[in-house]
Amino acid sequence: MQFDSLAAFMSMEGHGIFVWSVYAIAFVVLATLFLVPLRKNRQFFTEQAMLAKREQRIQQQAEG
Repeated sequence: MQFDSLAAFMSMEGHGIFVWSVYAIAFVVLATLFLVPLRKNRQFFTEQAMLAKREQRIQQQAEG
């Protein structure tokens, strides 16, 4: 399919709103699937570091 202009490409003979909305939804879903695990991973390691510090403080208090 060949388009005469960028506006014709964007409108896609009246179907552009459906085509581009599907692309937008797919992009949002893929970004979410990528970013949520990264955030959970960072949160997990932050919590583990806090727990390790807490255990270290408790151990130091028990020794001294």
